[in-house]
Amino acid sequence: MHKKKMIAPIVITAIFLLYFIGFALLCAFVDGIPLLVKLLGSVIPLILAGVCIYVFTERIKEIRSGEEDDLSKY
Repeated sequence: MHKKKMIAPIVITAIFLLYFIGFALLCAFVDGIPLLVKLLGSVIPLILAGVCIYVFTERIKEIRSGEEDDLSKY
């Protein structure tokens, strides 16, 4: 029953991870840009990828506990 509700978070997280990691790799390996820009262009997307993974795990915990709608708390 919960497997259908997990499809969307898995797909969205995978898309964002591919985007962020791809952008970080692109910034790291492009020649002709300053080192600081390379570092910022690589580190910030990797941090965002980590945040995506954290949010994904929290969402999966919510789905498994049966609390699909956060608005019901308010």
